[in-house]
Amino acid sequence: MEAAEALPACLMGLQSASLATMFAPLFRGFWHYMSSDTLIREVDEELRRDRLRKLWRQFGPWVIAAAVAVVLGVAGYEFWINWQKSQAAQSSDRFYEATTLASGKDADAAKKALDDIIAQGSGGYPMLARFREAALLSQQGKIDEAVAAYDTLAGSADNVRVRELALVLASYALADKGDVTGVQQRISTVNTPTDPLRNAAREALGLAQYKAGKLDDALATFGSILSDQLANQDVQQRADLYAQELTAEGAKSKVPAAAAAPSGSPADASAEAANIIQQLQSALAPAPASDASAPAATASQPASVAASTPTIAASASAPASASAVAPASTP
Repeated sequence: MEAAEALPACLMGLQSASLATMFAPLFRGFWHYMSSDTLIREVDEELRRDRLRKLWRQFGPWVIAAAVAVVLGVAGYEFWINWQKSQAAQSSDRFYEATTLASGKDADAAKKALDDIIAQGSGGYPMLARFREAALLSQQGKIDEAVAAYDTLAGSADNVRVRELALVLASYALADKGDVTGVQQRISTVNTPTDPLRNAAREALGLAQYKAGKLDDALATFGSILSDQLANQDVQQRADLYAQELTAEGAKSKVPAAAAAPSGSPADASAEAANIIQQLQSALAPAPASDASAPAATASQPASVAASTPTIAASASAPASASAVAPASTP
């Protein structure tokens, strides 16, 4: 009985040993395969790290240098912008002081201050100072010097509107002398149907013709302003006063060719003056630097307005002379 029970146990043991012997090579192959794959991965990772270290040793210094250059470039740009703003603020204060002196009685001190701004100012203030210095010469009665200063400005200005403004102001200075030819030469490119400063140029021409005794021509010139549908209201009011006085003095009316309104232009005449002011401010005034630049901005705005609608010193009666209706000399 005991032998019969022990026989199956012996058979099972022999069967297990046979299975172990049979699958042992398979287990050994699998273990060898897994060990080889792990080793290959480790070798690949090590090679990859070596390549990265080699690339960093080769290009790392350049990457660091480029990053430092970018940081220094940004810092330098910010420093330059702040320095320009600081210089503009200083020029603004100096220009305001110079205009205050020019409005007073110390013309020599005003001229010296304006010369300093022209030589050392920043942004658009040197050009503004040149305009103000030319106006100061005109105030002192130095018409030839003032006209020469305006002509120099017109020759050196890159902006078309700034150049035209200088030519118109030179024409106003020549109006007191009755130099019709000189005025016509300067406003030949401005006195066109589409130019925004055309009526200021026509007013200067009319004043010069009146001063020269050419009453009929002056009446025709002022009539062209009255017939311009886009003319500024202040300019038309002055032109109407001039025309009435010229008619009272015996001037014969000529029918001027109506100034053609540009196609697509706005019907509101105030848009013309606003357009001139915006263009001149963008050409002359630098970016606002600080609160200290406010006085100069305030002083520069009348310059543009004076160019498009020169103020009148005459009463509602007749313009006794060109000097009585000359524009304010401060540009």
